[in-house]
Amino acid sequence: MKISYYPGCTLKTKAANLEAAAVASLAVLGVEVEEIDRWNCCGAVFSLTADDLIHQVGPVRNLVRAKEKGADQLVTLCSMCYNTLARANRIVRDDTVKRDTINRFMDDEIDYAGEVEVVHMLTFLAREVGWQKIREAVKVPLTGLRVSPYYGCTLQRPADVGIEPFGSFSLMTGLLEALGATVVPFAAADTCCGSYQVLNGEGGAKSTAAVIINDAAQAGAEALATSCPLCEYNLGKRQEQLITSGQVEAPVPTFYFTQLLAVALGVAPESCLFDLNDAASLALLKNKNCLVAA
Repeated sequence: MKISYYPGCTLKTKAANLEAAAVASLAVLGVEVEEIDRWNCCGAVFSLTADDLIHQVGPVRNLVRAKEKGADQLVTLCSMCYNTLARANRIVRDDTVKRDTINRFMDDEIDYAGEVEVVHMLTFLAREVGWQKIREAVKVPLTGLRVSPYYGCTLQRPADVGIEPFGSFSLMTGLLEALGATVVPFAAADTCCGSYQVLNGEGGAKSTAAVIINDAAQAGAEALATSCPLCEYNLGKRQEQLITSGQVEAPVPTFYFTQLLAVALGVAPESCLFDLNDAASLALLKNKNCLVAA
């Protein structure tokens, strides 16, 4: 099986661990990843201004790249990239006037009318691979690891592009359970991590992140699993500062869901780029004897 794949900017730099673990895992599962040619930034965030169509050109152009390759779906990993691409795709499919304007903006491109489906990897794994096949492929079960799925803002909102209904976490839950982990639900699983507010003033973003981490810890989680580089930054890379400042009571290491998948499938730890995670993440996996590559 071969899939057309959109990486996004951050997965080539600070979130390379999200991508590296995904590609290695998919190879184990018999899925070949074909990165689309000449991709560009998705736009990072979806433009909420109704008449600001020029900012839809970036995400739509990536969908054009997939259409040129004959793909009927485009798989992506980053929550924000998925959200931006899926919402731009919805505009092109549902609004003929806006679609015509966007296509005229891209006069050097083929016309695009929403022929490609934007698919998050969690959806792809559930729909095209299946939890049973993943369960059978596990070589290092994550037995005894208590993980809380963290979706944040952009995987479920808005409802017409969310990977599952608001308040439901069945996709990541299904994956983690297939890997042998113990899933720990918690109330703040769909609460915003603080997003880019950390750029305006760390106080608000730090407090928001602390609420999420503390809520997961109080629910009994030992780790958080996410698919968003910005969430991983606010909750993971900045967690030590939150602990030092007294806002976080107990550490809850963060992982990309692809890293946990790769570890369970027996992928070598170095292929998961754990050096890009906070040190506590790797230490937790070592303590749980989960880093034995098959």
